[in-house]
Amino acid sequence: MSTFADRLDGAWEWWSAAIEDAQEGRWVRDAVERQVMADIRAATNALHDGRLPPFTGDSWHVRIGRIANWAGVLRLAARAGGRRLHPVVGHGPPRPAGMAELLSGIYAIGEQGELWMRRLREDGPPPEDEIARAEAFLTGPGSVEDLELFFYD
Repeated sequence: MSTFADRLDGAWEWWSAAIEDAQEGRWVRDAVERQVMADIRAATNALHDGRLPPFTGDSWHVRIGRIANWAGVLRLAARAGGRRLHPVVGHGPPRPAGMAELLSGIYAIGEQGELWMRRLREDGPPPEDEIARAEAFLTGPGSVEDLELFFYD
């Protein structure tokens, strides 16, 4: 069974591979991929009023729900593009990396949010530092929220 740290490390590895390959010209997004990324950004708006993570003033349900929402959005984005999401824990991303690898990396964190949400009632909230690291991966400077800034196309 993987830990959150394994999942986060894998997510960063897959996310970074896609960004690196885009910046090096090995993956050039097409118009559909650009629009998919814009749609993901619109559908996952964190509604954080410009606050930086961690969002400690919000309830556990809101914080975990905000993370979990990414999973559904990314599943839809992958299906719409005919892409398959891949597990990132224990697997390096294929190279050159592209849209499927980018979506898979981000999905790993959204899926973790879904797992936390299912277990919240029985187990209580996950460790605060894990929630904060998931929030920082998705929201704030240098995060998925800033994804568009990493592309030069």
